[in-house]
Amino acid sequence: MLTSASAKVRLPQIFGNDMMLQQNANANIWGWAEKGAKVTITTSWDKKQKVVVTADSKSGRWKAQIATPQGSFEPQQITISDGQPVTLGNVLIGEVWFGSGQSNMEMPLNGFWNCPVENGNAEILGSAKYKGKLRMATIPKVEAYEPQDTVAGEWKECDPFNAPWFSATGYFFIRNLQEVLNVPVGLINCSWGGSKVEGWTPKHILEQYPDVATTEEEIKKESQQYLRPMIMYNGMLHPLLGYTVRGFIWYQGCSNVGKHDTYTDRFATMITNFRKEFGQGDLPFYYVEVAPYNYGGKDEGALIREAQYFTQKKVPNCGMISTNDLAYEYELNQIHPCQKQKVGQRLAFMALNKTYGYTTIECYGPEYKSMEKKDDKIILSFDYAHDGFNRLTDIKGFEISENGKDFVKADVEVEQNKRQLIVSASGIKNPTAVRYCFHDFCVGNMANTRGLPMVPFRTDRK
Repeated sequence: MLTSASAKVRLPQIFGNDMMLQQNANANIWGWAEKGAKVTITTSWDKKQKVVVTADSKSGRWKAQIATPQGSFEPQQITISDGQPVTLGNVLIGEVWFGSGQSNMEMPLNGFWNCPVENGNAEILGSAKYKGKLRMATIPKVEAYEPQDTVAGEWKECDPFNAPWFSATGYFFIRNLQEVLNVPVGLINCSWGGSKVEGWTPKHILEQYPDVATTEEEIKKESQQYLRPMIMYNGMLHPLLGYTVRGFIWYQGCSNVGKHDTYTDRFATMITNFRKEFGQGDLPFYYVEVAPYNYGGKDEGALIREAQYFTQKKVPNCGMISTNDLAYEYELNQIHPCQKQKVGQRLAFMALNKTYGYTTIECYGPEYKSMEKKDDKIILSFDYAHDGFNRLTDIKGFEISENGKDFVKADVEVEQNKRQLIVSASGIKNPTAVRYCFHDFCVGNMANTRGLPMVPFRTDRK
């Protein structure tokens, strides 16, 4: 909580010096004052704007909306007063996004123990160029069994002192947006390594899931704190609900591996609840496919990717970026692959295309559309491959099967004029199914002509 020595008005930390507000919006702001007190809000960008609200007679909580202009790099001020003013300085107005998920969203430019971000030191050095252009607020990990009203986490300017602790994925996302939009861009990073979808879901929804504990006593039987349901929602997300943002980015799924049968529905429900509780309509929600990793040898990582892929088909204004090509062979047992630059960039491609109207920036790689069997071959057609593919030879990651159980490495030819792939294998006379990178760890090399990777798939999905 931010306070002035003599002020009665109190604010959550997210509203403070160096904060960012969404441009061209009626931006929400809230806090607490004496019960029933009149609270007046004025801004430096509009001297005529004076918003007056009354604090609740029981809780003292108040909430207001302030009209924001077009974003600019000119620092602004907001003054909030119940007779004793509190002034927030160095406020920037631009584009604000909300990032959440588990450790691959949490992972900072500094990296983790024995776990680097590729070119991390150089990226931290380069962050100096974005002072006054980028900002990030990082929410600490807070476990709670009832919804909380406040949480720590304040906005930080982008510079080499702060940038090491910025979410790497989030940083590359907002940096790419900023370079195109030419306004300040900020991100609230609210993530917890290892968390499940159920951790970011409120109790009243979890009570509908028969396999999920919802009482504090039962939840605490889960020895790993990060796997506990509901606690992230209560302790970290709930205090921020309503902050005015342009949309969400999400990077999670590893801890739900093995639960692919329920993941699509539960993830879709979580997205719907995010939107409902932020109260700003069907905000865009863009998320990252889980990376290649040794999840245990049963290909359950492939199944969770498939569940992620189909979530975007179920929920409007959603999109998934594929990262199946963004792992090095030596990262088989590294849950945090180092190539975060391209993860953030691909999220930015999607936001720029789908949210900001830059339709010349493509955001989808080839997606399996249909198959046709012809003699001892299977012919595959794809969406998002209108100019064909990135390669004609040395194609890796495809397998073919006669019985749908035993798959062997396949040969692949490119039918250039029809933008199709012809898949076959020696000894396979009556093929029935094809799979591409449908394993826990299988780094593919197929993409479209814009370099966006083919999404892993299986033609035999029931």
